[in-house]
Amino acid sequence: MHKYAEESPQRRAHDRRDANERLKKLLKDHKISEDDERRALAEVQKTTDQYIHDIDELQKKKDAELIGT
Repeated sequence: MHKYAEESPQRRAHDRRDANERLKKLLKDHKISEDDERRALAEVQKTTDQYIHDIDELQKKKDAELIGT
């Protein structure tokens, strides 16, 4: 679990980058508006932050279980 928790932010950053690149391509291809892109980018960031937070909380809980507190 600890290794997964350490790698998680990097993985999520890669996922976020990929999603952002797809959104920029959609904007460039005129398939979405600038407003839609901005909203989607904000949602991608919000989702990424939530996943990282959830993983951190799980790691803290697991560490507490292992320490016995």
